[in-house]
Amino acid sequence: MFSIVRHGQTDWNLHHRIQGRTDIPLNAAGRAQAVAAAARLKNRRWNAIVTSPLLRAAESATIIAAELGLDEPEVVASLTERHHGAIEGLTFAERQHRFPDGMAVPGLETRSDVVDRVLAALAALADVRAGQSVLVLSHGGIIGTLLRHLTDGDRPRHGEFIANGSVHDFRWENDQLSLTHFDATTRSPGERGETPRR
Repeated sequence: MFSIVRHGQTDWNLHHRIQGRTDIPLNAAGRAQAVAAAARLKNRRWNAIVTSPLLRAAESATIIAAELGLDEPEVVASLTERHHGAIEGLTFAERQHRFPDGMAVPGLETRSDVVDRVLAALAALADVRAGQSVLVLSHGGIIGTLLRHLTDGDRPRHGEFIANGSVHDFRWENDQLSLTHFDATTRSPGERGETPRR
């Protein structure tokens, strides 16, 4: 069983900038979110914790591991965020201005490539840690892409977003990944929440 946790907040999250592979650290709110996520996870048994190599995920993983008494997180390179190429560092308004819908973005990793690399990483973890419960610290773009893949695009629904520090449960069985719990957060009408693409 895997529980995939979105890292805590960064300043770029706060200002709605697309991060992708840009290595932005947690801010104070993000560190507090990692502590809060650990508190929600304390009533469950965990065998290991793994993380994306990016600072915001790795620091979140280190905080959670310390809170839960787990060994140091193992870094898994394939769990890194989707590469957003030329739009990294832009706000979503700037992205729409420079690359309107339908216009190709140089360097943008395809969702199918994201699915392929992340499923391969999870398959390898499932093989090495068969029967174990593993915490995975990763990114909104990774979680969102897996959700779309596993639900045929049904989730996240309009108005749902993947909050920093949220926890999403998956089962690996018969060489297949399935979703068992989506920790959706709903934004109010007109409110801009965190989106799954950062």
